[in-house]
Amino acid sequence: MTERAPAVGRARAEIDLAALRANVRSLRDRAPGAAFMAVVKADAYGHGMIPCARAAREAGATWIGTATPEEALAVRAAGIEGRVMCWLWTPGGPWREGIEADLDMSVSGMWALDEVVAAARVVGRAARIQLKADTGLGRNGCLPGDWPELVRSAVAAEREGLVVVTGLWSHFACADEPGHPSIAAQLERFREMVSFAEGAGVRPEVRHIANSPGTLTLPETHFDLVRPGIAMYGISPSPEIGTPEDFGLRPVMTLSASLALVKHAPGGLGVSYGHHYVTPGETTLGLVPLGYGDGIPRHASGTGPVLIGGKLRTVAGRVAMDQFVVDLGGDELAAGDEAVLFGPGDRGEPTAEDWAQAAGTIAYEIVTRIGARVPRVYVDDGGAARE
Repeated sequence: MTERAPAVGRARAEIDLAALRANVRSLRDRAPGAAFMAVVKADAYGHGMIPCARAAREAGATWIGTATPEEALAVRAAGIEGRVMCWLWTPGGPWREGIEADLDMSVSGMWALDEVVAAARVVGRAARIQLKADTGLGRNGCLPGDWPELVRSAVAAEREGLVVVTGLWSHFACADEPGHPSIAAQLERFREMVSFAEGAGVRPEVRHIANSPGTLTLPETHFDLVRPGIAMYGISPSPEIGTPEDFGLRPVMTLSASLALVKHAPGGLGVSYGHHYVTPGETTLGLVPLGYGDGIPRHASGTGPVLIGGKLRTVAGRVAMDQFVVDLGGDELAAGDEAVLFGPGDRGEPTAEDWAQAAGTIAYEIVTRIGARVPRVYVDDGGAARE
């Protein structure tokens, strides 16, 4: 088991790459006939895009997935080879650079196809594209009514040698809600749109729709490739479908800080902005040097859980930009003692899901919003740590 390094400096987000690799292997086992795309968008959900992409590759991920082309180009610039796909394009995007970097680029409408074809003409090389179908999420993707034009135009461009259609794909709206009727409806529509495209001459290398909850609970959605995102980082996509332990996953990030101050306080002392917390009696207060400027949700004011001195405590009053206060209940702790906001839960510390419940949000947001002021420290087998 990875040995935990002591808290260093103001704060740290410890990233357990061994746990990430184990999660990738566990998820791959759930979809043995499908290729595996490791989704590392948004700086790998706050965990660090490049180290996590490398670790996922080492664990058998055959694809890397990002949202923006800039993220995908950064993956390539880091020397990571193999298939890399990106899907959130806007007009004037770096199509030429994407072609030159051998990216698989998603196309959701005619404007995007026109731009990528124009870029391919300039580069003198076929662009690898994947056509995204909007099967009911109502977000990115091509709606069924526009699908025939997009498909036929892509096939024509392929015949000219300007594109290669490598995939057909879509995304679920409610896969994290077991039994939701939209799941079956989207799956049926995806099959219909894939069938139309194949009938029009598309020969996709991969067809894919399974996100984290699809990978974990809906084997009928696995097709040729699965795209786990949050599950790869050891977080369940929804408490309703199961805990990380239920799926053999381990949370990858542990967020901790060193207490910046401990002081004795009288009863009746207002704490933090607005005095929403007032000490009920003589006590000790601990100052945790993390705030919403670091991604700690202000919505968790008065509710966010923290492990300090072997006990679970709660944020006292409002979370400020750089710090928050915890009522230590008279316990004699000292500046420099560790405060653990969340982690796997092995030592009784809260989890990201606990913070999500406290803030009225989802665990995705808790880990993803941890800001750049918090250094990521990567811990691997044997306890080696590096920033």
